Amino acid sequence: MLVRVQNASGTNAERALIDWLRAWKDPASPHGVATVHCSLFHQDKLHQFDAVVWTPNSCVVIETEALVARQDGVLEVPLNAGWTINGEPAATERRDRGTPLERSREHTFALQSWLAARGLGQRVVHGLALIVPLRGAQLKIEQAWTDPSFDVIIGDDPVRLQHYFDSLAEQESFLWTANDIAVAFRGLGILPYLPAPQELLNEGFLGPIDITLWHGGPNQAQAEAYAQELAQAEREAQSSPFAIEAPWYSPWKLYPRESGDLDLGRTFMRTVLAIGMMIGAAWMLWFVVTAILTYGPG
Repeated sequence: MLVRVQNASGTNAERALIDWLRAWKDPASPHGVATVHCSLFHQDKLHQFDAVVWTPNSCVVIETEALVARQDGVLEVPLNAGWTINGEPAATERRDRGTPLERSREHTFALQSWLAARGLGQRVVHGLALIVPLRGAQLKIEQAWTDPSFDVIIGDDPVRLQHYFDSLAEQESFLWTANDIAVAFRGLGILPYLPAPQELLNEGFLGPIDITLWHGGPNQAQAEAYAQELAQAEREAQSSPFAIEAPWYSPWKLYPRESGDLDLGRTFMRTVLAIGMMIGAAWMLWFVVTAILTYGPG
């Protein structure tokens, strides 16, 4: 998992999320790219995302919330009311900003609409509330309603979060390409955090690559190098297995032809150099034959 952090807020829940995402490095862990603390200005409103995680088959807006007091029992998640634990209001860090469900509804709808306006409307944006209790707290979730695009999980360890992404991977097919991720990063104004094409492909995002989407960013050179590698591999695949590559001193390497341009100077130099090399080769052959006939046996 590639993790990009922009202006971290420093909340307990955010720090826990960053640590867990960065720990996903082995092949069995979820793959993708995560942007922490990014924002979107959509329909005259600024939406602050705690995190947006793209995997090759999903996009998840994560709302993080930490409990500042130890509360044990059942976390009740109603559809249109405040969250409580055993009847008492949940002691969250940001209770003044509404419930994670309310924020998730706004943010997922905004991102879904924004993506649709850029031709990516067929991608589903999921919402996830990650509740991080104090260490040792015994907490369970009671959710009396069902919404396939929104989930709540207790984040006392990274296992539940990883299981959530593993479940999404089983349900969804491959939808997100490396170009889609580049379009999203450019539109969200976080182009400096866009990974190189090779990194996204290694995470499982599909190609091909449009290197112009990386222009203006810090990984533009890597994108162009990747395009050159692809072009070189294509040329090698199309070339005959019996073809012999000309050496560096070949007239056609020193003075190559340029498509659409007739350069008489290059043509003259190429011709003169070729004739000179042929004369030199003939002289060397004559010298060797003469030496054999003069000093050879008999």
